[in-house]
Amino acid sequence: MRILDTDTDIEVLRGNPAVQRKQDEVSGRIGTTIISVAELYYGAEKSRVRDIEIGRVERFLESVDIVGLDVDAARIFGETKALLERDGQRLPDADLLIAAICLSRSATLVTGNTGHFARIAGLAVEDWIRG
Repeated sequence: MRILDTDTDIEVLRGNPAVQRKQDEVSGRIGTTIISVAELYYGAEKSRVRDIEIGRVERFLESVDIVGLDVDAARIFGETKALLERDGQRLPDADLLIAAICLSRSATLVTGNTGHFARIAGLAVEDWIRG
């Protein structure tokens, strides 16, 4: 399974042709995390065209699986956050939660921020935004 990070979700919403092509080429399930869903709704709420953006988000969410946080992902989050802090590296909790959800499901994270997530051992990452 491939799980889209929020930045890739936004590119889908914007109609980025490169991202849409990749999405069409992929076999198997595509999802996004409940963390990204919260971030998408936050962005829509801040928009000057709030109702339009909320509608776009909701149509997008109908086209993907929404993957939630479970006990395995929570455990991986705790382990990963502690390990990164011991190494003097920090990542925002939202990003660590997204990564933990992917790791708990052996899913590939699709993000334009590959360097950011490269610090997380064992996380498979693809970039559909930059190729």
